[in-house]
Amino acid sequence: MESAQHSSARTPGAPGTARRPLAATGPVLGPGDPGYDEEVSGFQTAWTHRPDLVVGAVDAEDVRLAVSYAAGRRLPVAVQATGHGLSVAAEGGVLIGTRRMTGVSVDPESRTARVTAGARWGAVVAAAAAHGLAPLNGSSPTVGAVGYTLGGGIGLLARRFGYAADHVRALEVVTADGRPRRTVPGEELFGALLGTGGNFGVVTAMEIELFPVPAIYGGQLVFGAPLADRALEVWRRWTADVPETLTSSVALLSHPDVPAVTAPLRGRYAASFRIVHSGPAEEGERLVAPLRAVGERLVDDLREMPYAECDSVHRDPPFPQPYTATNALLRELPPEALDAVLDTVGPGSPVPCVTDVRHLGGALRRRGPAAVAVDHREAEYIVRAIASPGPPPGGTGHSLRQIRDRFDLLREALAPWTLGHSPAFLYGDGERAGEAQTRAGYDAGAYERLAALKAVHDPHNLFRFNRNIRPAGGGRPAATTL
Repeated sequence: MESAQHSSARTPGAPGTARRPLAATGPVLGPGDPGYDEEVSGFQTAWTHRPDLVVGAVDAEDVRLAVSYAAGRRLPVAVQATGHGLSVAAEGGVLIGTRRMTGVSVDPESRTARVTAGARWGAVVAAAAAHGLAPLNGSSPTVGAVGYTLGGGIGLLARRFGYAADHVRALEVVTADGRPRRTVPGEELFGALLGTGGNFGVVTAMEIELFPVPAIYGGQLVFGAPLADRALEVWRRWTADVPETLTSSVALLSHPDVPAVTAPLRGRYAASFRIVHSGPAEEGERLVAPLRAVGERLVDDLREMPYAECDSVHRDPPFPQPYTATNALLRELPPEALDAVLDTVGPGSPVPCVTDVRHLGGALRRRGPAAVAVDHREAEYIVRAIASPGPPPGGTGHSLRQIRDRFDLLREALAPWTLGHSPAFLYGDGERAGEAQTRAGYDAGAYERLAALKAVHDPHNLFRFNRNIRPAGGGRPAATTL
């Protein structure tokens, strides 16, 4: 087993512990303490956790201590590694920050990796690529690997290998009773953890499968406004016949006129097609020919690249920002559905949005041997819309209410083709997340099964700062303050 990174060593006496009733090695801070604001901050800036206590865990023992402390007082618990997927901000309770837990080790013989709670995908990709292997990572190297996988994980190789959650070998978790456990496929807790975010415990490490993908053919084809609609229709028809080795999506957005944006796109509306083909480059060239035939591209950087450079395909922003998002999983994408997307969140929308349409299907339809809680497998596409509330430069100048109204219009317009939604792509907006919305993330009957398991593993609903699955029978709610 080769180690790429290691978690911090345990050193008692970290800042804040001397006057806090919790003997963790990492910092233990409350509001007003030096370092508190930095400790609770994350990639998402529209919402920020405001716990009564934040524990900057350096290892699984710190996590155990923090959960035990909260459980003994029935305080709700939130977890944050990078903060990309924040859906419900903690008000009161205990926040466990895992960003110091950055261990990544690769076993090239078994094609597996052990990844601890705060490791980012960039580190996992680099460690695996050194052996000609690839994880089922997402588009951004700065996203936390564990949180992403607990949400299901629709990655760059998704149509070939499926959801990241389907390829987990083991999870190390601290449950609501403060006990550390190791759970594996076939156990109910294992299946419940994968696909529900942080509803069932704090995962401190995971063992995942790696795949022999040393290189890909990928990049972007970008068309300006005059060709965008035609390119979208060609892509829509093209996705019906591409092999499972090809995963693609299209982003529709108006690029700001700022130096940070590449010159051909600056100040322009464009349709950006992101391509990842894990087969031979020559086959990739042949497959994308119908898209190139649409006409002149503003950008065409498709090439064969080492998998270690896969973050160059989507080029996700690396800096913190405010955003909220919605999504719809579609059984099909007829021309009318594409028109609905363009009419509500396209270039004419009064609320600027980044709209992303991803092709699913392929291996995503097939469940792995473990009964993980990733549902709506029959979806062929997912439509996501992201917008930034608040004043410029971070926001677009639109209020959260205006953005939510626009998202409601999108969901209504796509209703005829919608199966449900992915809980992992609902950012912010958590105070509106009632049971009906949470249920829509799962197949019929799945929510009841998960709620029954929640009553067993978290009867007080300590882990509720998320798209919450409430314990069956109502449970006994946790308190909110110390």
